[in-house]
Amino acid sequence: MDEAIAGAERWRERVRARGSIEQDREALARLIEYDHDPFETELYESSSDPQSRLVDRAERSYTGQYDRRLRRLRERARHTEVDE
Repeated sequence: MDEAIAGAERWRERVRARGSIEQDREALARLIEYDHDPFETELYESSSDPQSRLVDRAERSYTGQYDRRLRRLRERARHTEVDE
């Protein structure tokens, strides 16, 4: 596996492993409601930025699409091997 493919796989693994920005916003909202910490408020505002949310959704969508593409390619290869 070349370095570019390995790097892309590591990136997709990190995207899959982290929680979504929406989950982070909900958790921060609960924390702010509990203790009104200024730093947590700043983090919540940052995660509420429409651009950040859009980028997060796009990354997660791309990762899912790519994973589905790889699964389809593996299925096709497996069916091709069976047919031969």
